[in-house]
Amino acid sequence: MTDVRGSAQQPAVRLEDGSDDRIGTPLGLAALLAGTLVGTVSNNVVNVPLGAIIDEFDAPLGNGVFVVVGFLVCFAATIPLAGWFGDRFGRRRIYCAALLATAVCAVGAATAPSLPLLIAWRSLGGVAAAAFAPAVMGLIAWMFSGPRRGRAMGAWASVNGIGQAVGPSLGGLVADNWGWRWVFVPLVPVALAGFVGTLRYVPRFPGMRMPFDLAGAAALTIGSAMLMLGLALVSQPDMPGWLVAAAVTVAVSALAWFVWHCARTPNAFVDVRLVTESRFVRSCLAAFAQMFCLGATLLAIPLYLVGQSVSISAAGMMLFAVPATMAVLGPLVGRWQDRLGPRRVLRSGLLLLLIAQVGMTVTVSQDRLVLGALIAVLVIGGVGISLVQTPAATGATRSPAGEQGTGLGLFNLLRFGGSACGAAWVAVALDLAGYPTVFIACAVVVALGLAGSFVGPDPQPV
Repeated sequence: MTDVRGSAQQPAVRLEDGSDDRIGTPLGLAALLAGTLVGTVSNNVVNVPLGAIIDEFDAPLGNGVFVVVGFLVCFAATIPLAGWFGDRFGRRRIYCAALLATAVCAVGAATAPSLPLLIAWRSLGGVAAAAFAPAVMGLIAWMFSGPRRGRAMGAWASVNGIGQAVGPSLGGLVADNWGWRWVFVPLVPVALAGFVGTLRYVPRFPGMRMPFDLAGAAALTIGSAMLMLGLALVSQPDMPGWLVAAAVTVAVSALAWFVWHCARTPNAFVDVRLVTESRFVRSCLAAFAQMFCLGATLLAIPLYLVGQSVSISAAGMMLFAVPATMAVLGPLVGRWQDRLGPRRVLRSGLLLLLIAQVGMTVTVSQDRLVLGALIAVLVIGGVGISLVQTPAATGATRSPAGEQGTGLGLFNLLRFGGSACGAAWVAVALDLAGYPTVFIACAVVVALGLAGSFVGPDPQPV
């Protein structure tokens, strides 16, 4: 079997059951999952200590939220570009460069003397981490096939859950004991370990000469970044409404032109004909809904708990319920989807996630903290996210669009764009109405994702 766009063939080995599979070792998978862990922890390690960061720099929430949103916007917007670079120069090479750059940005964030510089280092860290998702997913799909790919994707989903678990808890505990600057320090050794392991255990992924559609890449990157930025600017103090409207208008225009351009250009940055395939569409819609809820939850719940006089470290430990559930169920979901079918598992997860958002709305509407109910709905949400994450990722990698680095990049742009939009929505909702409004919007987004899971039939095997 060959990789997309003429990549070199990965040797096949004969398994005990007589089927062929590509070479992929547990140590190679572990090296790739190190980047997944670093990227996920980088994303959410500041969520719990965000209040302490805002207090140190004496900044309003609307400005401080960019410590989270700045990372997510740059991360999501540059993922397709990172996917192209992986195809062009080799996914392993780009992945290794991203690990080193992430370590540098972590040191920069830990030593930032002002809020603007902290946001700048975080934003650069988002650009560096953008390479992780398409490179890791692409290398896993290249190194594994058949049932082993589903199990490898289950391990990937599990490490995503572990990262979501470690990030908030680590951020809360470290910030409470040593200060928020130290939350970035553990990222450095993990990134360096992943770098060494990748060089040793991951096969070289050959790059391929290919034309670069500069206009298409620029339109997608700028359009998606401006759209997410426009949503984040709504919460800014004294931000003129016309400026927000202008940013959104530019974003929509750029993205519309991007679709028009790619539909008519040979060797377009993204083959838009492939991304309309039903399996890819369902995967993208479900991933966006899942990450919108996760981004909103991981930011809103710590702020809610701290507002209820819960300590930073205790808030981090309570939030642990969501990602811990994801980490435990991750390996199992890969097996369940092989038995029940990815689509059925996906819909079950979206339904549970919808129930969790309704429960969260009711829980945070109470006059006092109802700890048992809050933890229960967090666990239900974690189960729902687990059941969505693996089949969505597996469906994306098995689709024609997902065979290309830019296709995987687009999938992950929508995935992490959902997280950025969810985090930005928290600041808007808290400024306008309060915590229940946060989760009402989450419920609507999940309902749309559930409806999207009924889009089109599965393609028939050839």
